[in-house]
Amino acid sequence: MNTNIENLYTIGKKPVRHIIGLMSGTSVDGLDIALCRFSGNGKDSRIELLSFVTISYNSDYKQEIASVFSRREVNLEKLCLLNGWVARQHAGMILQALTNWGMHPHEIDLIASHGQTVFHAPRALHGQQKFSNGTLQIGDGDHMAVATGVITVSDFRQKHIAAGGEGAPLAAYGDFLIFSKKNENRIMLNIGGIANFTYLPGSLDADAVFCTDTGPGNTMMDALVQKHFPGKYFDEDAAIARAGTVNQNLLSALKENPFFDQPFPKTTGPELFNLTYLAKAQQVSGTTQLAAADTMATLNRFSADTIVSAIKKIISNSEVYTFYVSGGGMHNPLLMDNIAEQLPDVLFRSTKELDIHPDAKEAVLFAVLANETVCGGNVHFGKGKNGIPSVSMGKISFPK
Repeated sequence: MNTNIENLYTIGKKPVRHIIGLMSGTSVDGLDIALCRFSGNGKDSRIELLSFVTISYNSDYKQEIASVFSRREVNLEKLCLLNGWVARQHAGMILQALTNWGMHPHEIDLIASHGQTVFHAPRALHGQQKFSNGTLQIGDGDHMAVATGVITVSDFRQKHIAAGGEGAPLAAYGDFLIFSKKNENRIMLNIGGIANFTYLPGSLDADAVFCTDTGPGNTMMDALVQKHFPGKYFDEDAAIARAGTVNQNLLSALKENPFFDQPFPKTTGPELFNLTYLAKAQQVSGTTQLAAADTMATLNRFSADTIVSAIKKIISNSEVYTFYVSGGGMHNPLLMDNIAEQLPDVLFRSTKELDIHPDAKEAVLFAVLANETVCGGNVHFGKGKNGIPSVSMGKISFPK
């Protein structure tokens, strides 16, 4: 037997595994690195977040990704070169984190690498009937495995698409396994570049689990900051938005898009919600000369309103729900105020109360997927009617 296969078999049988989960989102601000200790699998998974760090990307990395990110036309040579380059950059960050934590790569069983999304193309967005849903993440797993010496599980989203999904959001899988609680209905709201939420029924019925994107989270606000405020990458403490006033005409124009009328579940990305989308809404609403602060205030409200609208479509007045929030958007106080104002009876909690750092949640969830790929794979996630096919995901790369 190939020694790599033997090693993988041994890892799968270990009572305790150390898995590093990685996440680099559409905000392209840094790499989230979560070191997790696992025992068990499936609904018997037990996870402890041992260490977590976000390593910020330098300007060179951001510029290289920007050259291909969410662009319909790209330099194919550059895209080809970036596939391995991104993996090696991430590998260097992992090794740096391990050094800082006083650990050696041989102490790590698996790396779960999400990679860097450069284009997301659900059929509802690309509209070409002969093609199915599509998505592309770069940061090749073989390059990462060789550079770190650790077996790497990567490219998770392709199996989801092959099984009939849209490749996103994948949060439902990890959310269901580690956050479900009997007799408590939970809404796991994640506000990244794109906002999404998972509904976890207190009945623990896998067929009732539900996960969908809602629309923009931070992506349009971040893009506006980077355009008008050089050197800044996001609206820290909502300072810019708080200095402005919501423009109702622009807000109404922003909400006029077929995406918001599509049935759940659905996915989207910066391919739709970007500065071009904003410019078209400003032209329609006659607000092209609107001050940056007023535009930011309106975008903030736009994200909040579309998140709340989606949530209200699935919650019942006769049920009680507990909300747990994660992602960069939870640190935007005005965004959270705008959401809470429209859901006055809801208590918003952080996933920290569930022993998972809210900024680490997505990285942790990919570690959960890798644990299932190698050690589980027998969980029933329902009949796929909610866009959650019962599959294990990820491609396995060996270091030698």
